[in-house]
Amino acid sequence: MKQLIASLDAERPVLIAGPTASGKSALAMAVAEQGGVIVNADALQVFSGWRILTARPSLKDENAFPHALYGHVSNDAHYSVGHWLRDVAGLLDGARPIFVGGTGLNFAALTEGLAPIPDTPPEVRARADAEDPDVLLAELDAATRARIDTANPARIRRAWEVLETTGRGLADWQDNTGPPLLPLAKVQPIVLNAARDWLNPRIEQRFDIMLKSGALEEARAQVPAWNPTLPSSRAIGARELVAHLKGDLSLADARERAVILSRQYAKRQRTWFRARMAGWKQLDAALFA
Repeated sequence: MKQLIASLDAERPVLIAGPTASGKSALAMAVAEQGGVIVNADALQVFSGWRILTARPSLKDENAFPHALYGHVSNDAHYSVGHWLRDVAGLLDGARPIFVGGTGLNFAALTEGLAPIPDTPPEVRARADAEDPDVLLAELDAATRARIDTANPARIRRAWEVLETTGRGLADWQDNTGPPLLPLAKVQPIVLNAARDWLNPRIEQRFDIMLKSGALEEARAQVPAWNPTLPSSRAIGARELVAHLKGDLSLADARERAVILSRQYAKRQRTWFRARMAGWKQLDAALFA
């Protein structure tokens, strides 16, 4: 750890990506001892109602080092990577940013650019939420179908919303993307690699810690206004814990499903990092645990 920190330029932005439960936040805080502000690059840690379930930094950690873009968005809001980039832009003239998270799309938008796609009207989003993803997928243009993760309903809905709103496919918008806020040449990008056999027990252990720390009570607070179509509802374990609180699942089953979903998510993250972050500095997460 000390050798890594010493090798970093204390003036240049740092990007730390890695799968869930791989120790990204601890590494970010170690880097922050050089100076800088830890900036959230996770799509779900932005929501105010999920500190425990999304493994946001604790209040103690937030008080120890400057943090930004954590829990600043209401759970009932729609918040996209475009919104995140606009928030990030307002931070770049201050202290050195140390971006940390597991959302590959955020890092891609930050370092490769993001097309200026207009916001989706509420009525279009409502239609997308109400339709079967397979039906939406069939309506997409071939170039977009070939580019998106067709196993991810959220990505399918987003692509359909873009096509319906603008009349242009998502792939076409992406092919006409402007310059990035932070090109890779201007940052210090790090990706933590985590072997499945090392990571899976950590995922299970962390979810148990979440339950003991109040994740169920956190979910209980969301039940009165629960809306499964909102972006905040995609927090892993949220649907399962709400289903338990509504009497549809035992707590044991909710826990088991959440752990499985976390493992599946980590697998998708590792696949993304291998495909899109081959040029980043590769580190073994087990060496920093």
